[in-house]
Amino acid sequence: MTTPPEKLPTLSGSVPPVREWARTFAIGICMGSADAVPGVSGGTIALIAGIYGRLIAMINAITPDRIATFLRSLTPLDGGFDFRGALSIFDEIDGWFGLALAAGVGTAVVLVTRAVHFLNQAYPTLLFGFFFGLIAASAVVLLRELTVDSAFPVAAGVVGFTIAFLLSGPTPFLASHALVVVFVAGAVAVSAMILPGISGSLLLVILGQYTFMSDTLSRFVDGLLSAVTGAPSGSLVDDALVVATFIAGGLVGLFTVSRVVRRALDRNRRATMAFLVALVVGALRAPVQEVGSEVGFSTDVILAFAAAALVGSVFLLVLDWYAVDLDLDSV
Repeated sequence: MTTPPEKLPTLSGSVPPVREWARTFAIGICMGSADAVPGVSGGTIALIAGIYGRLIAMINAITPDRIATFLRSLTPLDGGFDFRGALSIFDEIDGWFGLALAAGVGTAVVLVTRAVHFLNQAYPTLLFGFFFGLIAASAVVLLRELTVDSAFPVAAGVVGFTIAFLLSGPTPFLASHALVVVFVAGAVAVSAMILPGISGSLLLVILGQYTFMSDTLSRFVDGLLSAVTGAPSGSLVDDALVVATFIAGGLVGLFTVSRVVRRALDRNRRATMAFLVALVVGALRAPVQEVGSEVGFSTDVILAFAAAALVGSVFLLVLDWYAVDLDLDSV
């Protein structure tokens, strides 16, 4: 049924105030910064900021029917362009909120990955030691809140730990960074971004794609800047293909994998959370593997790694202490 013309929104009435845009963008910056670092969850930041329910509602509101109707409204089909009808659908899915949030997340991810790219080149031991501390502390926080009262959650936890531990080791297929691997990594990582306590970038670490995607995104941004200034853009096309594949995987994951996880949580919350928390514990192998393969272990390396891990652990535990008392049963 077509909405009466008088009830269709106008652009001036649809666009939120600048202050609301700025607030949502700032929250997106915080969420993106968190999700770009293994062990820190953007979903937890959404809970702290009080937008988690709105975020989930927005994602659930985006359906294939609404997407098709929105796109039809912007084409000369079915009676011509219907800008106000498209705007109505955009409002129904809380599109302005999603747009501002995505802009903040994207900005933060670009900035953080550039820092990671530099640190991975200059100080890999300290970088992955810090990540180890973040992951270890997040595992402690999650395990503290996890309640296991039957054999099934225990079994789910064993499966989750085994998967993460095996994938965090040397895996030639994942190390190939094939586009299909990048696509799946994007789907899994982005779908995890909306789960409090579970870090999307941590899953990239497990899949062996974290530093690869950080380096690729940094080169892609540099290539774009070079193209704008007329300088040689290097591997811009290849990097653009990888970034586009990751984003496509992320979009698919956001509206498929994330909903599967939500249904699993609704069906058996404790077993699903046991599986996800066990992934975090099993992922502790990944930073150790990275340092071992890139630098090798010596007394100095071990001491530096341990010191950075201590800093990472303290950072996350302080964040947990002051920011939020995570309740997995509310996820």
